Amino acid sequence: MLGKMLFSPKELNIGFRTGFALCKWRKHRVPCVYPTEYYTPGYQPRLQTNGAFREMDFVKEKLGVEVQFGKYAFMVYNVCAKMTIFQNMGIINAGIEVVPVQQLAAEMSTGVSYFEQFVWDLQQRGTSNIDVPVLIIGVDA
Repeated sequence: MLGKMLFSPKELNIGFRTGFALCKWRKHRVPCVYPTEYYTPGYQPRLQTNGAFREMDFVKEKLGVEVQFGKYAFMVYNVCAKMTIFQNMGIINAGIEVVPVQQLAAEMSTGVSYFEQFVWDLQQRGTSNIDVPVLIIGVDA
């Protein structure tokens, strides 16, 4: 989109980080220790887990918030995997996923997914017994 002013997902994330920090929300990081018991006997994996972690953008009072101005797969991972992991660890009880609406996504400098398609997919998927209560918030400029 040469010559067109667009929103930068990176800069939007910086703005959210600044605002949440002012309200005492903090990122939460948990280390990953990968299991090795599922390998064939005698196999010696070369796992390099030093520093491996999972991180939630903001956590406060058992509520987790993810701000996602990235690709669709990251939105799905946040809600369908990461929030479940953090709930199972006792870090959160519920989550919020902040994503752009279609109108904002069309004005961003990289191809990102958006609220309308994410909500449709979640509705079609249905609920599961491992789901965490999550509020999806679509934002626009």
